[in-house]
Amino acid sequence: MTIAMRNVGLFAHVDAGKTTTTEHMLHLSGQLRAPGSVDSGTTQTDWLDVERERGISVRAAVTRLQWDGVPINLVDTPGHVDFLSEVERTLRVMDGAVLIVSAVEGVQAQTEVIWDALRQLGIPTLIYMNKMDRIGADPDAVLAQIRRLLSPQAAPLVSPDGKESGFAGTTPLLSGVGGFATGAAGYRELLEEAVAEGDEAAMEAYLAEGGLTDGQLEAALPELVRRRALFPVLFGASSRGIGVKELLDAVVALLPSPQGSSERPVSGVVFKIERDPAMGRIAYVRLYDGAIRNRDTVRNHSRELEEKVTQIRRLNGRKTEDTGQLEAGDIAAVYGWSRARIGDVLGTDAAVPGERRLAVPLLTVQARWKNDADYPAVIAAFQELADEDPQLDLQWLPEERELHVKVMGTIQMEVLAHVMRSRFKLEVAFDEPTVIYKETPAAPGEGFVAYLAPKPCWAILRFRIEPGPRGSGIRYRSLVRGERLLESYQHEVARRVPEALQQGLLGWEVTDAEITLVEGEHHVWHTHPLDFVIATPMGIMDGLANTGTKLLEPLLRFRLSVPEKYGGKLMNELMLMRAVFEPPAVQGERMEIEGMLPVATSLDFPARLGSLTKGRGTLSASFAGYQESPPDVRAERRRRGVDPRDQAKYILTARSALASQ
Repeated sequence: MTIAMRNVGLFAHVDAGKTTTTEHMLHLSGQLRAPGSVDSGTTQTDWLDVERERGISVRAAVTRLQWDGVPINLVDTPGHVDFLSEVERTLRVMDGAVLIVSAVEGVQAQTEVIWDALRQLGIPTLIYMNKMDRIGADPDAVLAQIRRLLSPQAAPLVSPDGKESGFAGTTPLLSGVGGFATGAAGYRELLEEAVAEGDEAAMEAYLAEGGLTDGQLEAALPELVRRRALFPVLFGASSRGIGVKELLDAVVALLPSPQGSSERPVSGVVFKIERDPAMGRIAYVRLYDGAIRNRDTVRNHSRELEEKVTQIRRLNGRKTEDTGQLEAGDIAAVYGWSRARIGDVLGTDAAVPGERRLAVPLLTVQARWKNDADYPAVIAAFQELADEDPQLDLQWLPEERELHVKVMGTIQMEVLAHVMRSRFKLEVAFDEPTVIYKETPAAPGEGFVAYLAPKPCWAILRFRIEPGPRGSGIRYRSLVRGERLLESYQHEVARRVPEALQQGLLGWEVTDAEITLVEGEHHVWHTHPLDFVIATPMGIMDGLANTGTKLLEPLLRFRLSVPEKYGGKLMNELMLMRAVFEPPAVQGERMEIEGMLPVATSLDFPARLGSLTKGRGTLSASFAGYQESPPDVRAERRRRGVDPRDQAKYILTARSALASQ
């Protein structure tokens, strides 16, 4: 059943103008008396201290407005790559998207990353070319770039009237009569061609009549947009409020309504967690089916538990409104779920879509605190932040009194330090970040463990360990029959294998491995279920000791654009960094180079690029996967806890830990 509302995310590279666009949308819809300013720190959606001071979005912010009688849940997402995890979680719950591109900078690194995710998730998308009034705005060149780098099905819905200081607004291409100016006529032709390519009836009319009428375009456009066969492009200058009305009109007219029914069983997902000093944990929920009301007890499918709703509030920037219920298709903040986590599925997973991983932290960093007395408070604060951003993957080592987190980059580290200071009143600094390597089995082999003492215990396991294809992760299966090893024990082994592979021979996570349980045995009297919790890591590490491991390093896929005169210097730099790249392509006076670049050798490259090209080079980079490191690269990580290869010490430590639980 179609529901009369829109769930729309605003996405872009940093500084393309998402938050400014959101402010003017809220103002035009009557939610704000006047739009706030990013520069002055008065925006509705950037309300954290760090966001106001830095002028960037750090967290995805949900707000609500009405346009043309249609409620719109609007989510303003961060643009900086360091906060890509917020974008990743938002993408999952959107029915439509607005991708904002600067008319000056064009398609940038984050733009392409988000575009790829939008396409993989099948989310209908409008493209909004902002900053048309800025010096250097070039709508024709950027439109050509969008069509080349993003999609040839991107087509203008309006034509811009001027550019830079002469930008006065836009003219609809569906105007009822001809008489377009030269530029507008060319834009209209692009629109007609895109519609004809995506619609069979329109193609027949286009070929027969040499063009399409306004009526034919209007009839075909909504369906083409909703099935991702066409991506309308609009133009504006959000800081002056120009083009925002047309964008809102297109959101309502062309982006899809959510599907779902309040009569079906509850099916939803938690996509964001925050903490309120008075109300406790807040779970932001997108509901696909069913309805939730105050005082309802709702099943958390992911955690196999039930929790009671104490309050449901609708979000509008910093303001909330108690609605008492959340129905299919809508988004709201739910209070009372103390154990909810990001990604938890509610009720049934029948209607919940899959997710697309964008954010892959490639750096790890150790946190340090000024005063020893702050240690417990620092741990508690980071645990709270890790609830709000699981990508931090908090590693707390009580015995060493150490705390490590995974980060996307240095900006995220600076923001974390600021949040610790402003929110928790704690002074925290970070060591220099190190690259996160991984390991993979070097050859096929077997691991064996016979955990028979000290009594009472009995667990025998034999694993076959083989290298897997690059990027395949961990694949596990069992060939052992139930009469040799009970199903309940086999489930315990399956659960523990990924945990056992978190630290390989060099201390890094093991990946791209195929693990097969080929032999297993329990004892009717002596076996305790926890025996396999202890035995599994010993069997896995015995196997890795036999196979050996290879070091894997993370790679970036990059595209570098520089003036041609700097090309030779840049190619030499790339070779020194062990980059592998295609022959450069020359377009006008600029050279474009695409290829793969190791993270470890290029940490400071973005900062150096400016001086190497006098500020005229641009770099787009995204995570491309892991590859085998050269033989001369050696990177070891200190193991956390007792090594299972030291079986006597490991058994003693593990049994003591289990007994204390």
